[in-house]
Amino acid sequence: MALVKYNNNSISAVSSVASIPSGALVPIKTLTASSSSTLSFVHGSSDVVLDSTYPIYKFEFINIHPQTQNALFQVGFRDGSTAYDATKTSTLFGAYNYENASSAAIGYRTNRDLAQSTSFQDLIQFALISDGNDSSLVGNLHLFNPSSTTFVKHFMAVTNSVNDGSGSDADYSDNAFIAGYCNTTTAIDGVQFKMSTGNIDAGTIKLYGIKDS
Repeated sequence: MALVKYNNNSISAVSSVASIPSGALVPIKTLTASSSSTLSFVHGSSDVVLDSTYPIYKFEFINIHPQTQNALFQVGFRDGSTAYDATKTSTLFGAYNYENASSAAIGYRTNRDLAQSTSFQDLIQFALISDGNDSSLVGNLHLFNPSSTTFVKHFMAVTNSVNDGSGSDADYSDNAFIAGYCNTTTAIDGVQFKMSTGNIDAGTIKLYGIKDS
């Protein structure tokens, strides 16, 4: 097969080209915390789309800063009512490493998983997220086919945070991996994020829709 080499003249002679597809990641909504008790994304409210428009939705967490030391960052899902209490089954494992290299480990966290629970899902390993001025949490969460009335609703998340070592120990990096499903065939029409204690002092959460490939 011959290799065709183009130059500026040949390119300028092209009269038309196929349309260039837009990016697969479509911005939907950005919420910014300011001492906020919750950040909620509700379908049909404030330009939020959370239905069959996209098969996958992605939430990005950017510099989530807690008001209170030792808080857990959490997520809840709404399945038609006004409460974010969709029944969930999940699993969580993670790794950590101290700034002073005094300790590091990886493991499964049985106290962070859920088994047919309506509680909010923890998105961090340890309830020690630091409220230091330079500390924050980042990460993302994917929600799959939330409008399905046939299948359960799977979700997967990854976060990294600066956690408080307490006492004389240094702070440490806490990397958590979370996955599970809302065990309902009712559509999920809302997603809410909050801290287990205190407010979200600052930070941004962005919602995107991911187009079919």
